[in-house]
Amino acid sequence: MHIFLYGPSGSGKSTLGKLLAQDLELSFLDLDAEIEKRVGMPIADFMNTQGEEVFRQVESQALLDSVNQPAQVIALGGGALLRAENRAWAQTHGQVLFLKADPAVLLERLNQDENQRPLLAGELESVLRSLLREREAHYASFPLHVDANQELQQVLPQIEMLLGRHRLRAMGAPYDVLVREGGLGHVGEMLAARGCNGPVLLVSDEHVVPLYAEHVLASLKLAGYAVELTVIASGEEHKTVDTVMSLWRAALQAGLDRKSTFLSLGGGVVSDLTGFAAATFMRGCSWAALPTTLLSMADASIGGKTGFDLPEGKNLAGAFFPPRLVLADPQVLDTLPQRELRGGMAEVLKHGVIADPVLFNLCAQGEAGLAENLPEVVRRAVAVKVQVIEQDPYEHGIRAALNFGHTVGHAVELVSAYSLQHGEAVAIGMAAETKLAEKLGMAQAGLVQHITDALIGLGLPVDIPAGFNQQELVNAMRMDKKKAGGVVRFALPVKIGEVQPGVEVDDLALALEEEA
Repeated sequence: MHIFLYGPSGSGKSTLGKLLAQDLELSFLDLDAEIEKRVGMPIADFMNTQGEEVFRQVESQALLDSVNQPAQVIALGGGALLRAENRAWAQTHGQVLFLKADPAVLLERLNQDENQRPLLAGELESVLRSLLREREAHYASFPLHVDANQELQQVLPQIEMLLGRHRLRAMGAPYDVLVREGGLGHVGEMLAARGCNGPVLLVSDEHVVPLYAEHVLASLKLAGYAVELTVIASGEEHKTVDTVMSLWRAALQAGLDRKSTFLSLGGGVVSDLTGFAAATFMRGCSWAALPTTLLSMADASIGGKTGFDLPEGKNLAGAFFPPRLVLADPQVLDTLPQRELRGGMAEVLKHGVIADPVLFNLCAQGEAGLAENLPEVVRRAVAVKVQVIEQDPYEHGIRAALNFGHTVGHAVELVSAYSLQHGEAVAIGMAAETKLAEKLGMAQAGLVQHITDALIGLGLPVDIPAGFNQQELVNAMRMDKKKAGGVVRFALPVKIGEVQPGVEVDDLALALEEEA
């Protein structure tokens, strides 16, 4: 899938294209520069001698040739997609992103540019404004657009969020995190493009296998992979070393070696177990993740955290081991049970609290407003997780902000004997930890109500269930893997968009009291 940057002259397509290609580790093609190479002269001279119609024919051929190359970032001329066939080629072979900038900004940039624009000859401002009016409907018809008025370097994170394309390089070997609707049908070619070798062990659970396993197996086989499917029991109670051992044995039976690939298809339990099995089988081999729940798309599958639970607590045994690819396909959420979807929204809302007020506001609309915004919700949640991991891959600092709601949440989940799902427990944990932040004088006024109302609007619980033993909860929190020097450290919210990690709390019962 190519990335096509489109917009009027001066919108920054070439400059931004180079930056984006470098960040995603793709090649870059400036289509106008390619045309000039083909015709052997500047475009302005070619159009003056041959006319615009001949130029458009050369442009169409250059575009057609480019889409048949490996994935790259392509900067298009300001009228390259006026032809219907050009637009169809681009949209069939990639994503088109329109760069939107005000006329005043375009003029300023064009006045500083020595390149001649043949269609802007004459009095620049009047010609430019006339051309923008002429193409207004055409430009407005592209659904993906980004504000290119600002410093172009600052636009990069927004573009990657909109495209659902990230390149994580903070944990050793770089890997791609993609949000792509319909992506499961292309997983075979995606793994092959990233050098993942067979045989492949596809790991899934009993609920996901009937829905998507055949689809994924067909894609893998079409790409030439030898593949075996192994099915594990679903549920947190099966996230144990015994399940890991069953995966090691399945890998041996499938003929995997240290150059082979594990592939997870499922929620966070499946990806955590698969990743750990890959990290430890023959001292480590490749793996990739296909998250099928909102919770795993937004959180569990990204960042290379792998492991399993002990009877004393969640995720007490594990390793950082990054995958080769994380591919989130929002279309699979159509089959996700409502309870699972709600649980995933707890992690999504958490990401909004941490770093994205727009995402939080989407969550605050409640369940009714989420259906049409779900792909955007996934893209934004993934972008937050990627941004945090890039800053702090091994949780020495800011990455601990992702633990907001989890210290109390994991304790509640454990004491419930996992009758509460992870997302439900985290929702309760976020409500409790926001109250704790208010008690400590850290939280902005009204934050407890703001977060609690949003959680309730998503159909999530906010109160610790009656009958839960407080001492058992305190004991569970003391076993939390985030403690240091025997002291439990919380990640507590200050305001929407800011969470303070590393807050030491001696009296853990304070986090369980209802009064804020």
